[in-house]
Amino acid sequence: MGAGPGRGRWAVCAQDTSVRYSTELRQNLWGEIPTGHVNRLGGCMPKSLKDEHHSHRCFCYPQVSAHTMATSLTVAALATLWYYASAQFLRGTSLPAVLPPQTEVVDPLHFSVVGQNGPFRSSSFTEFFNPTNTTPPFFQAFDPGFFDILGPNPSIRVVAANAGFAFAHEAPIWLKTTNEVFFASNDGGPALGFSDIDHNNHVSKISLNDVEAAVESSGSSTSALNVTVTPLVLPETIQMTNGGTGPFRGSLLLINSGRGALPPSIALVNPEEPHNATVLLDNFFGRQFNSLNDIKIHPQSKKLFFTDVTYGFLNQFRPAPLMPSQVYRFDPDTGVVRVVADGFDKPNGIAFTKDGKTAYIADTGASGGFLGNNQTEPATIYAFDVDPKTQAFLNRRVFAYVDTGVADGVQLDTKGNVYASCGDGAHVRRNSRWSTGRLTTSMNIGVEP
Repeated sequence: MGAGPGRGRWAVCAQDTSVRYSTELRQNLWGEIPTGHVNRLGGCMPKSLKDEHHSHRCFCYPQVSAHTMATSLTVAALATLWYYASAQFLRGTSLPAVLPPQTEVVDPLHFSVVGQNGPFRSSSFTEFFNPTNTTPPFFQAFDPGFFDILGPNPSIRVVAANAGFAFAHEAPIWLKTTNEVFFASNDGGPALGFSDIDHNNHVSKISLNDVEAAVESSGSSTSALNVTVTPLVLPETIQMTNGGTGPFRGSLLLINSGRGALPPSIALVNPEEPHNATVLLDNFFGRQFNSLNDIKIHPQSKKLFFTDVTYGFLNQFRPAPLMPSQVYRFDPDTGVVRVVADGFDKPNGIAFTKDGKTAYIADTGASGGFLGNNQTEPATIYAFDVDPKTQAFLNRRVFAYVDTGVADGVQLDTKGNVYASCGDGAHVRRNSRWSTGRLTTSMNIGVEP
């Protein structure tokens, strides 16, 4: 997702059935967006996470700065869409003389020792790291470099909400030609998704032009808005959309988990009515995939890379798995599909650097659907080298272990900053930094086994 010239950044999904937004009016924030690789952070909170009061939010962050790619994140989303923007790119690495509103600076040295009787956390899913006890939403900076990304005047606000429906949980895609963002509701998750083995989830869209107009007329940078969300009527071949990217060859590229005996698939969907769809792939040599999760377009080869995981089974809308949880490469021109990485618990979000030489995979093994959460399982983002000839994923190493929930959707900006949707919001990391900062949106998410 993203915004047009002179507009703001925004993100999909969080915990208040609403959408948050903040504008960028002082300058054109367009960065270079790699072809076929539009603003997709993919995915939201794990399916087992749910607010105790059934109130959910969703985030979409289109542009990180005038010098970075518009970055859409789906964070902690169950039914709210948020929009975030900053006025301009802040240069330098020292702290600003005056901190932006809604910003907290946390020095890692200040919490390296908690003390014998200190407030230790026992759960990464229900107890979140907030040493300043700040009320969300707010920006949490662990490194001065985070302000290079935020700019001097960041803000977060709700722009659309639905207290009873997790409408913006997955698959954010920004379409430049219409300045709209498309997204999918929670597929088979607890409560507010209204989707299960008998009911498909929903794909909808929101106009950023409408969001921008509502922001300007509000006279405020933080007040909640109520911009119209438009549902799409899609063909029956599209079942349980869980990820998306694009546009790819003029269409939305959706990856679908399948439902019951209906197969998981990768499909092109016309963003305009009648939203006709073309299925590109629905099997691996005759066997159905488990429940396809997330997808990205390689920025150089333009081949499709996607993850397959067992969440359809774990959320009780797909049969028992037939294959390991793996990462695949698909050539839509030849039909060839093959495994490029395995050995995961639950491979989820996927992203590439803009040169295509490095891939990131989020393993959300700690989130186990009806089996419950297990903090001893992975909540880890792995980095891989991409073989220049075969495009197999090599040299696996840990990039980050998430301290709150799991890292679901993952995306990079053109500066190489890595964004991940986690249990308390969007985490931002640099290769040279343990944790640059985070956009904290929800501190009250409960666990539903």
